[in-house]
Amino acid sequence: MTDTNDIDHAHATAGVPPLATARLLLHPLTADEARRVTESAPAPGDRWAEGYPAPGDIAGAGNFLRGVAERGDPGVWRAYEIRQPADGLAVGGIGFHGPPDADGVVTVGYGLVPAVRGRGYASESLRALIARAREAGATAVRGDADHDNLASHRVMEAAGMAYEGEDERVRNYRVVFTERG
Repeated sequence: MTDTNDIDHAHATAGVPPLATARLLLHPLTADEARRVTESAPAPGDRWAEGYPAPGDIAGAGNFLRGVAERGDPGVWRAYEIRQPADGLAVGGIGFHGPPDADGVVTVGYGLVPAVRGRGYASESLRALIARAREAGATAVRGDADHDNLASHRVMEAAGMAYEGEDERVRNYRVVFTERG
């Protein structure tokens, strides 16, 4: 017997269009695609770079699936695959940890396979995701990275996020959207 919840969300992306940047395509994951990521089991036609999915991609896809099960399709507040447009190769993941909180703040995470790091793909993708959050009504976007993850600190700064403090484990970054007049 088929679970109707799985049918409802298997292929739907609630009309969420992909995000195109100058060099990349952020593909909104469907529940079926996210399941394949969590299982590290590509279907025929999936194009994954070596090293994808990484543990962060698997965790992000799993969080996305839990959110779908609990609240239904999240619209734009989902996981995205970072793809090279020319060949559709997935080289990483980026996404929201869930919908905005009661204050309108949303949290993001991202990662790339080692072969494409250092090309500016992460900050390019993060800028696009921040723009999507703003357009969708978030009041702020936050992210964090381990103290020793200097590359991720630079990514968030390059995407317009400002350092806002740290705890014993991570440095925190945020961009706050000002009111439009």
